[in-house]
Amino acid sequence: MKKLKIGVAGLGRIGKIHLNNLLQLSNVEVIGVMDPSTEAVEYAKLKGVENTYTKFNELVTNNQLDAIVICTPTNTHANYVEASAKLGIQIFCEKPLDLNMQRVKDVLKVVDKSKVKLMIGFNRRFDNEYRKVKTSINNGKIGNPYIVKITSRDPSPPPLEYIKNSGGLFLDMTIHDFDMARFIVDKEIDEIYVKGEALIDQEIQKVGDIDTAVVLMKYVDSTLAVIDNSRKAAYGYDQRIEVFGSKGMVQANNIKVDNSKLYNQNGIISSLPMDFFLERYMEAYKIEIQDFVDSVINNRGVSVTGIDGLKSLQIGLAAKKSLLENRPVKIIEIK
Repeated sequence: MKKLKIGVAGLGRIGKIHLNNLLQLSNVEVIGVMDPSTEAVEYAKLKGVENTYTKFNELVTNNQLDAIVICTPTNTHANYVEASAKLGIQIFCEKPLDLNMQRVKDVLKVVDKSKVKLMIGFNRRFDNEYRKVKTSINNGKIGNPYIVKITSRDPSPPPLEYIKNSGGLFLDMTIHDFDMARFIVDKEIDEIYVKGEALIDQEIQKVGDIDTAVVLMKYVDSTLAVIDNSRKAAYGYDQRIEVFGSKGMVQANNIKVDNSKLYNQNGIISSLPMDFFLERYMEAYKIEIQDFVDSVINNRGVSVTGIDGLKSLQIGLAAKKSLLENRPVKIIEIK
């Protein structure tokens, strides 16, 4: 059986996850990896990857790659996707493609012209718990959806250096929730209104960001969505979703470290939620990268398109505008 020849660009936390998952697939051969870090290169060699590079151009031109997985910093995504597309390489890229709408549109034009596949890394779409919620909605179990509620709270804030370059809370964190809000009910967002503050760490405010937010959104059919975010939850990684409809309600709750509970005269004690996104979404990452590989091998459309990435970025920029101007913002205001 011919194996899909894949390269991995960027071996930070996400890159290592994708590399390890790819190495477990029998129909994939990881031809090479790229990362400027010596530690990352050594990590790849320990995993049995022979070809390692410090420059992206070396990875994509020195190998006959069928596909590439791009996990480098955000400010490199657009250039790397364009370069790969022009070489006819199928592309998986972590979100976002860029923090500028026009730049993303320009990249998507190059991808379309090159006729390659581009899948964006919104891994939560592949989480089994969220998939069960979506399946229940699709099967009419709760009737017509009225309210979507998403809770997304991290166990601790990221480093300030990360926040300075990430685009802020709405583009590095809530963007996953914006995508999930669209995905879970297959509807587009019409309007958004945001309130947010830096309640956890004033240093975050000093670099121009917030750490706590509540988001109210209206879909094009007037269905409503509420998202609440925090950079720090003392009890772990809090990831929940609920959809309320005309016939009932469906929920996906936190995945805990274990399911044991202690009952005594003082009450009921249970385990905390998992502590970080790598543990919580470990299985989703496996399913996601397998889905990309299958789309290339079977020549079918990808599950998460460049347009999906563009629309989530558009909502994120509208959220930033709403916070700055203290008013509801129509998504179409972000051109």
